[in-house]
Amino acid sequence: QNDMAATQITTHKNYICGQWVESVTGRTYQVHNPAHTDQIVGAFQTSGAEDALRAVAAAKEGLAIWGNTPAPARATIIYKALEIMGRRADEMAQAITIEEGKPIGDAAGEVKRSMNIMEYAAGEGRRMFGYTTPSELPNTVAYTVRRPLGIVGIITPWNFPLAIPAWKIAPALICGNALVFKPASATPLSAVKLMEIFEEAGLPPGVLNLVTGPGGQVGNALVESPDVKGISFTGSTEVGTELYAESAKRLKKVQAEMGGKNAVIVLADADMNKAMGGIVSGAFGSTGQRCTATSRVIVEEGVYDQFMAELLDRTSKLTIGDGIDPSIDVSPLASQNQKDKVMEYIGIGTEEGANLVYGGRALSGGDFDQGYYVEPTIFTDVSPDMRIAKEEIFGPVLTVFKAKDLTEAIDISNSVEFGLSSSVYTKDISKAYEYINTVETGMVHVNAPTLGGEVHLPFGGLNSSGVGQREQGTAMVDFFSEVITVYIDHAAEAGERAKFI
Repeated sequence: QNDMAATQITTHKNYICGQWVESVTGRTYQVHNPAHTDQIVGAFQTSGAEDALRAVAAAKEGLAIWGNTPAPARATIIYKALEIMGRRADEMAQAITIEEGKPIGDAAGEVKRSMNIMEYAAGEGRRMFGYTTPSELPNTVAYTVRRPLGIVGIITPWNFPLAIPAWKIAPALICGNALVFKPASATPLSAVKLMEIFEEAGLPPGVLNLVTGPGGQVGNALVESPDVKGISFTGSTEVGTELYAESAKRLKKVQAEMGGKNAVIVLADADMNKAMGGIVSGAFGSTGQRCTATSRVIVEEGVYDQFMAELLDRTSKLTIGDGIDPSIDVSPLASQNQKDKVMEYIGIGTEEGANLVYGGRALSGGDFDQGYYVEPTIFTDVSPDMRIAKEEIFGPVLTVFKAKDLTEAIDISNSVEFGLSSSVYTKDISKAYEYINTVETGMVHVNAPTLGGEVHLPFGGLNSSGVGQREQGTAMVDFFSEVITVYIDHAAEAGERAKFI
């Protein structure tokens, strides 16, 4: 069977100016299924800076057409893409699971999330509002309009290979921009399928261009190109910080959504069953590989022992295996790199003196031999200055803290450089509001997990978790467009202009 698979590897191409083309480098690379590393998902173009610049040149042509297309007409094409994705939803979910590894239920949810943002963005085509306002001058009309930003680079990570591209691309398109899309090199299949959908929907050539391969060369070319006016990036804080600095030198507009170290606070009066469901899914769902995953839990000391007993019980019932099986809770990590990093952090936690109370091992033997499996892992006796308490691990590792009251719990929650998402479980409304008003995260949940968010609300964080305008919600139009202020003097003849202006 493996020999047969070897002869049937599909080689996918870049998508530039409405054509599927090979990269200038002439090189390709292979992507393997994280659950079965002997299975090859496909071969993809190893693009370089020259490919990125070809895509920028194509985007210049696309922008001339698309930027001058009325926004409601742009919406028609996005609605068409939405309909096509709906038809291909099962296929899209399978693609996500075989290249990224997440459970098929999570992948189906990701497809739905992608469709939600496409629907919301398309709706903005008839709401591309500016505003009119009275002028202080007679016979003068003053108003604002929106104009496309121009050519925008879209750089996305491997953990949501369809949803994150969709929630950047759909808003950028409705605002009239032309795009160069560089997906994570580990997960290009979802990106190729997304291009096919927009191609079938009738997007004009050059409006949306796909360049696969390593981030360094392609990403740098986009940052350095004077034709690229904006960059929308999701990924690590290290890369995002560097990209932001380099783009700022060239006066480019940037939004960077980066890491998280999200904490849940469980107060003594919490509904323990509700809290437990949110924490276990937040920590171990998608194998902890979400920027909004729950990586810290801070428990009020009165309920700590009860909480730990229930947490260990719930965690022990999770099933581990290939995410394509719908009964699986925890699937493999996305790559050897991820597995090595997570195992290194588990080692660091033990060395730092934290108490490893559950998991902590890489799994091998049987089906596990062919995949990047690590058990759900729980540390207790963690102090806020430990590396496992402060640094983003991006795997199924949960650190547990004890706090004497809400004030101490919030101090622990705020003791990291990240500030993406956070949650509190309590029935006390005054404590809930004290928490909402003092926790330092861009997204706050009460009696709900740290995960996700809805597409019509802004998504993003504080401090090291992000910089630039928020994604999604009404904020999406703010990033992907420029506001132009218009003054029209319609007096029949020259009047006396006010002296103080």
